[in-house]
Amino acid sequence: MVPMVRRLDPAPAVGDWIAIEGDEPVAVLPRASLLRRRDPGRDIDQPLAANVDVVFLVCGLDRVVKPGRIDRGSTLARDAGAVPIVVLTKAALMEDPESIAAEVERASPGIEVIITSAREDVGLDALRERARDLTVTMLGESGAGKSSLVNALLGEDVAAIGEVRHGDSKGRHTTTSRDMHVLPTGGVLIDTPGIRGVGLWVEPEAVAETFADIDDLAEACRFGDCSHGSEPGCAVTEAVENGTVTPARLAAWRGLQDEVRASPLVAVSYEQARKDKELARNTKAAQRRKGR
Repeated sequence: MVPMVRRLDPAPAVGDWIAIEGDEPVAVLPRASLLRRRDPGRDIDQPLAANVDVVFLVCGLDRVVKPGRIDRGSTLARDAGAVPIVVLTKAALMEDPESIAAEVERASPGIEVIITSAREDVGLDALRERARDLTVTMLGESGAGKSSLVNALLGEDVAAIGEVRHGDSKGRHTTTSRDMHVLPTGGVLIDTPGIRGVGLWVEPEAVAETFADIDDLAEACRFGDCSHGSEPGCAVTEAVENGTVTPARLAAWRGLQDEVRASPLVAVSYEQARKDKELARNTKAAQRRKGR
């Protein structure tokens, strides 16, 4: 491992490629993608992994699987240009894990769901195939089963496995750093610590991709700036009324949109867009007055 002596800009993240001159790192090579979240304590982004192709959203079946958390993880992945895949772990603890998978698919249309059990070797071949020759990482709460999956995919015990607290299925942080592992089947796996909060630091387009069903419907709305509230001719509210889209799905879309629009990342671009529109209106008004 080459020690980092020179301060590089941007600061390297796990998954980055570094240019070396002699024994000294001199630059971070251009990234294909950057998986990041909003820093829990500050209004800045926190890099999680660079150059990621696939993000496994790990959810333990020993606890409630939360659609909102899946939507957030999916949005982070799509903002990075990566493919999100829901991985349900600890399937041996449930009689009917397929029912939970079906619920996830209904709550988050279009996302792939894989049921796994590391101890029983269930679903691992599917994960290996999704990771083949790619860079993958995992997002999930502590105790969700990420470390067990890492060990199973690598075929050796490289990640410590902690006990899960009885009563609420909460785990302790057994993984405290981000590490890269070469997979036997080809590809790279980035092991990350469990994260409790999934604050968004993304472009609005990432929310649109996560809620592609709503975004597609919106194209049929009568008004281009429809807010999908009380406007006449709204295709989205019509879909809610006829049961094509659930009210919870629409509420989740609104919540993430509002959060992203209020984030410092897009506040500047929205303000600039507002100024551009105002300038365009003033220019047109001046041209009309000149033509009189």
